[in-house]
Amino acid sequence: MPKGQRHSAEFKFKVAVAALKGDKTLSELAGEYQLHPSQISDWKGQLLAHGAEVFGGRTPASPPNQEAELYEQIGRLKMELEWLKKKLPGAAAARCAMIEPQQETLSIRRQCELLDLNRATYYYTPATESALNLTLMRLLDEQYLRTPFYGYRRMTVVLQQAGYLVNAKRVQRLMQKMDLQTIYPRPHTSGAAPEHTVYPYLLRGLAITRPNQVWSADITYVPMHQGFMYLVAVIDWYSRYVLAWEISNTLDPHFCLAALETALPQGPPEIFNTDQGAQFTAQAFVARLLAAGVRVSMDGRGRALDNVFVERLWRTVKYEDIYLHDYDTGLTLAAGLQRYFAFYNHERPHSSLDYLTPVNVHRRPETLND
Repeated sequence: MPKGQRHSAEFKFKVAVAALKGDKTLSELAGEYQLHPSQISDWKGQLLAHGAEVFGGRTPASPPNQEAELYEQIGRLKMELEWLKKKLPGAAAARCAMIEPQQETLSIRRQCELLDLNRATYYYTPATESALNLTLMRLLDEQYLRTPFYGYRRMTVVLQQAGYLVNAKRVQRLMQKMDLQTIYPRPHTSGAAPEHTVYPYLLRGLAITRPNQVWSADITYVPMHQGFMYLVAVIDWYSRYVLAWEISNTLDPHFCLAALETALPQGPPEIFNTDQGAQFTAQAFVARLLAAGVRVSMDGRGRALDNVFVERLWRTVKYEDIYLHDYDTGLTLAAGLQRYFAFYNHERPHSSLDYLTPVNVHRRPETLND
């Protein structure tokens, strides 16, 4: 953002709503609104955490412990957001395109005033991930599926051998942005926020013998034409059945909670296992599990293959769908994943399930023993 540029509460709210809608990547939104992606991510997070009041500086009328009233307010806010999405005026990028630099009668300054456009916005070139970085991230994603045990140093060598002039610092930053965590036994696992409670690992030596015994959730990076999205899925370990999934253009905890809310009515499970990422150690996520009577399990130190079933799911969905279709928008990605997960659950035979489909085993577990 140019030095000295300030944005109104209404503008912040509009951008946050656009990010919340989820049909565009942060890079696309950054270009459209002439902002830095991290700024958009921050505003979206504030809107999700505090509602419409956050940009106006007002204090919520209801105390935080009045949960029923709070949920009612959130419900009203969602309806208002849906209405607002249909009423939003043209984006800054569209107004920028209307500027005529060679116009002799009207100066650029006056054209910006007439279009209600900040002149600094017109001249600003947003800082997004470059085309090269997006290419590198796509290559890192593909390599990670083949060798999840490669750290950023080995990943750097792989890219250098492919002809890319990159250093380890750059590769490390991109892997962190993609939320790629090297799978190998190590003394310290990372990702949990300091204020979040980490629960013990409950699956050591446990035989998985029935559906809804153990569920798991994980997040993966999804490459797009411009930018990227994140995908979260909830899977039943025994049947490999995908109970719920959601996509988001940021790594906020709310899309993980939305997937959990969709999955829980289909169970609940006895145990829910995740890694120690901040999305899954968040109080709202854990509290929802505990309220449903679910035992919370989190990957322990050196547990290299705790989420192996979800890792296999990511490999499958990327090679069989995402890489083949190379989706260009969040809307086409969502529609494509809707089709694919229906196919995955109901039509695709799994060798590990005696070539039955996940839905067969999830709903009729005895078929594995027939």
